[in-house]
Amino acid sequence: MTVLLAAAVCTKAGKAIVSRQFVEMTRTRIEGLLAAFPKLMNTGKQHTFVETDSVRYVYQPLEKLYMVLITTKNSNILEDLETLRLFSRVIPEYCRVLEESEISEHCFDLIFAFDEIVALGYRENVNLAQIRTFTEMDSHEEKVFRAVRETQEREAKAEMRRKAKELQQARRDAERSGKKVPAFGGFGSAGMTSVSSGSILTDTIVEPEKPKIAPAPVRPSGPSKALKLGAKGKEVDNFVDKLKSEGETIMPTSGKRGSDVSKVLPPPVNVESVHLRVEEKISLTCGRDGGLQNMEVLGMLTLRVADEKNGRIRLIINNNDNKGLQLVIKNMFLFLFTSDSVIGLKNPEKSFPLNNDVGVLKWRLQTTDESLIPLTINCWPSESGTGCDVNIEYELQEESLELNDVVISIPVPSGVGAPVIGDLDGEYKHDNRRNVLEWCLPVIDANNKTGSLEFSIAGQPNDFFPVSVSFVSKRNYCDIQVTKVTHVDGDSSVRYSSETSFVVDKYEIL
Repeated sequence: MTVLLAAAVCTKAGKAIVSRQFVEMTRTRIEGLLAAFPKLMNTGKQHTFVETDSVRYVYQPLEKLYMVLITTKNSNILEDLETLRLFSRVIPEYCRVLEESEISEHCFDLIFAFDEIVALGYRENVNLAQIRTFTEMDSHEEKVFRAVRETQEREAKAEMRRKAKELQQARRDAERSGKKVPAFGGFGSAGMTSVSSGSILTDTIVEPEKPKIAPAPVRPSGPSKALKLGAKGKEVDNFVDKLKSEGETIMPTSGKRGSDVSKVLPPPVNVESVHLRVEEKISLTCGRDGGLQNMEVLGMLTLRVADEKNGRIRLIINNNDNKGLQLVIKNMFLFLFTSDSVIGLKNPEKSFPLNNDVGVLKWRLQTTDESLIPLTINCWPSESGTGCDVNIEYELQEESLELNDVVISIPVPSGVGAPVIGDLDGEYKHDNRRNVLEWCLPVIDANNKTGSLEFSIAGQPNDFFPVSVSFVSKRNYCDIQVTKVTHVDGDSSVRYSSETSFVVDKYEIL
């Protein structure tokens, strides 16, 4: 039988891009063999193999590259050519274009496929369809395990919600009977009253009684001034503790600045001593035949003060939203709901804590109004004689937004090869390991508000759902802006910096 020493994709100069050795061979040895390969070819004749004293090269040109098999001289040349054809058919399955950068990007996919063709130097009896199946590594046991784990997680969440309801009921019963409210762990808000759209929600906090601390004995020589040095710091600590008791997330100075948004959007370069961060996350579910099943936007305004002289400030908020959102503000903040909303501390003598992220305002929008969908996605698979023709379109309905790094992910059937792309706006990427076609658009805005993608592939219409969408934006969806920051004393303006992010939590067309 044929003994195959190595399989490689190399340039016309003999530079190895990806190489798989099937017998023990050093890197220096394989690089030397491939470097000698171009020098052995006689350009005046048409051949598919060349030989040296020790090895035989069986090769096939791939545009600007070569697919090369290195075998022993006593190998069967007919078997070598058949193996070479299979290797050459595998490469386009993983690489859209036969270029060095594309080969390097999918090098491990190619190596896994090469290992299915040859084992220990001998050709395996496999075809292209079997190679696809083997490399996908689809496991029934893994699916069963994941289904069991998801069921356990759902049961645990249901049990958690049931316990939370029991604790809330016990708290309400204790309040009605006038008894001391038990200090349950978890979130500090005892309840939240929801009113009509566009109104203000206020958290009511019932704090548990704190154990009394015995006073320290007074020294005969009188109070020392040194005891007063930490008074201001303790006041700030108490303020932070109160924030934590109300459910606020207070990040320490040395910790990460608590948002997943920072992983996708670069932080601002110039940050002032007063920094504001507006964050929004959207969760949306639509039906494939139209109809918005659910859409929820959660927003939060976070304040961070780094300079003590700017601790006593107020924020002027401009709320131009007309979508019917609900505002939530903590009881410990003063909220004047005029044409310009003003947020500050109830006690104007106190300062905001230094170097801590403090959430001062939250808002929530929940709707089933299709006109409020920021980016609509329509997917129409239609069966044809050879499979399915799929047409997918997007339209930006909220033209004030600019969406960046948009990825629309369409599931595709496994084991049927890559889709044939027709009309395309933007770029695409076929991930055959995850069986997903990713439609990538760097920017969607008012100048690029519509686009389409057409492709054909074997399958059924249900194979192409659910479609999922991800994006990031530096503009928020709900029209809430901080227009001014002023000192409490004198109403003089304070320099501040701000960053805004609008990201996807879940965006699916089922």
